[in-house]
Order: sequence, then C-alpha cells, then structure tokens
Amino acid sequence: MVKVDDVRRLALTLPRTEEALVRDRVKFRVRGLVYVSFSADETLMGFGFPKEERAALVAAEPDKFLMPIPSDERYNWIRVRLAAIGLAEMRELVVDAWRMVVPKSVAAAYLRAPPS
Repeated sequence: MVKVDDVRRLALTLPRTEEALVRDRVKFRVRGLVYVSFSADETLMGFGFPKEERAALVAAEPDKFLMPIPSDERYNWIRVRLAAIGLAEMRELVVDAWRMVVPKSVAAAYLRAPPS
C-alpha cells in the first residue's frame, strides 16, 4: 500500500516542487499550482488529470479511482484510493500530474535524466 511518505520521496525529487500543509492536508505544488493532494485521513490522493479523460478512467476502475469532490470538478483533477495502487503506478500518476504544472522544457529535462 502506498503511503504519503512514498509520494513525498518522489515528489520532492521533481524540479520546482514544494510541499505545503493546507488545512491539515499535505499538498505538493509548483508555483502555487497543486498537482497532488491528500485527504485528511491520507487514504485518498487527488492529482492532476485531464478532465476529458477522467469519467472513462473512473468507469474502467471504479474501485480504484473516484471523481473529484464537487468543488474540484472544474479543475483537471481526479482521486485514487492509495490502498489500490502500487509504487510503480503511483510514480506514473504523480509524475504525469507534475508534468501538467511545469513548463514543457522542465518536464523534458527531468524525463531525459531523472534522479536515481
């Protein structure tokens, strides 16, 4: 099962990322743009994801993915149950969400030579 510390270890290696605690919730962001956020009980992770693709993802794997809360539906956002994913899938979701908030050149440089 993925934990917040697993995500933290990855997220803090991503260029320009900062960690924030907002209303007792851990969030990772770049210049104020949040790309990963956790529920208060740390069982759900919200992350950046294209709006036009999220309904299909939730329909395909409803035990794993959830639509965003109503106030977040206007954003490119979706949620996942941490107990339902492994480290490899978490890495893919977090890096893809981060790529949505950084300049393309920053993402390209990271993808060419990610830290070990």
